[in-house]
Amino acid sequence: MIQADLNIILPEIVISVYAMGALVGAVYTAKDRVAGLLTWLTAGLLTLVALWIAFVGGGTNVAFDGMFHDDAFSRFAKVTILLSAAVVLVMSQDYMSRRGMLRFEYPVLVALASVGMMMMVSAGDLIALYMGLELQSLALYVVASLRRDSMKSTEAGLKYFILGALSSGLLLYGASLIYGFAGTTLFSGIIDAAGEGQTPLGLLFGLVFMIAGLAFKVSAVPFHMWTPDVYEGSPTPVTAFFATAPKVAAMGLFARVMHDAFGGVSGDWGQIVSMLAVLSMFLGAIAAIGQTNIKRLMAFSSIAHMGYALIGLAAGTAMGVEAMLIYMAIYVTMNIGTFAFILSMEKDGQPVTEISALNMYAKREPGRALAMLVLLFSLAGVPPMLGFFAKLGVWRAALDADMVWLVVASAVASAIGAFYYLRIVYYMYFGEEGETLETGRAPVLWVCLMGSAAIMVLGIVNLFGIEGAAAAAAATLVN
Repeated sequence: MIQADLNIILPEIVISVYAMGALVGAVYTAKDRVAGLLTWLTAGLLTLVALWIAFVGGGTNVAFDGMFHDDAFSRFAKVTILLSAAVVLVMSQDYMSRRGMLRFEYPVLVALASVGMMMMVSAGDLIALYMGLELQSLALYVVASLRRDSMKSTEAGLKYFILGALSSGLLLYGASLIYGFAGTTLFSGIIDAAGEGQTPLGLLFGLVFMIAGLAFKVSAVPFHMWTPDVYEGSPTPVTAFFATAPKVAAMGLFARVMHDAFGGVSGDWGQIVSMLAVLSMFLGAIAAIGQTNIKRLMAFSSIAHMGYALIGLAAGTAMGVEAMLIYMAIYVTMNIGTFAFILSMEKDGQPVTEISALNMYAKREPGRALAMLVLLFSLAGVPPMLGFFAKLGVWRAALDADMVWLVVASAVASAIGAFYYLRIVYYMYFGEEGETLETGRAPVLWVCLMGSAAIMVLGIVNLFGIEGAAAAAAATLVN
């Protein structure tokens, strides 16, 4: 029995053993001299494990008496998480080494955070959920403050830690209420206790506290307050990581808890998730308009995009979960390209994050400017870019669930949000001539930028076949 359980969690074991081995090995060698090699090795391992999960795994497997689920849903989320983490590691290597920030702990912490995220999307129990969540969170608190000589970076880490501890408290309080009323921590037991249609009041209170804790992890309003400061203060490669893999993990966990533990009462939590979605879309769209720092702008952009993704979850159907998974995969791809561009923005060897620095950028770098234009149009949801089809998917799911008002609200928010994306395009193509912005020459950043832009255009043919995998994942979760 134990042997079978260990086989199911083998991918997590492999990455955990590697992370601990790398940590010990680096301590007894040249430490930061091996940081570059360790970054590439970690990225390679995460990619191999993602391919292993994608092509070797199959069926639905349950380990440790229901605490851990290996199914199509968790595999889809894990592949997205691992590939995005690997790409961000590769993107960040040159940027961090040139600025003396590349420590051997960085790839190790990313690997451990990835294990926590894998645990989150596979959790079948409240205790397993919390273990995964805290492993991810503790690693992220440290990487946020990786630049110890920067006041902004240490402030970002501290803010994230304090507010993260508050959200963990809310989540744990909700979990304890649920356990008290359901008599079990297993999702399979909670769904029986919640019943169909009318949730017992105590369980409903527990559910609300759980949703508050999970909403913090996905940066949904009104639990978004940490996002702009942490995005701005963290080193840019760390911000790129925050904007990709952890978002997929948190959204996957959100969907897992809602459908596996409270699937019978989707009418109750659907209203709460709809409210979170509307608030996130409008605050993200309106607050980003006045931003002058591109990292803060991307923070508010992520808040808005989590609102759109939550529409799929609010629908409470398999179609909604499928749309949410596709949305998150496209969102991660757009963000990887956008942050590859942000990482390449320099002046006199120093990073630049002011949007005004992009004045007439297209005149000097027409290729990069065009790729960024494609990504910004996709983020804004302008057809025929892939970002438009991501929004179309969640809108169709909401319409199918008779949530017309939610679709109308998101269309209005999308129109408002388009302004700040198009403002960057305006600066690049029609801004005033100013000081010349240099562009980092790391070939990896160029490949990630051009690759992401190409995917936004070419993916409209058949979404590179991820629709089938997303549909299978949704069908596994919503049954």
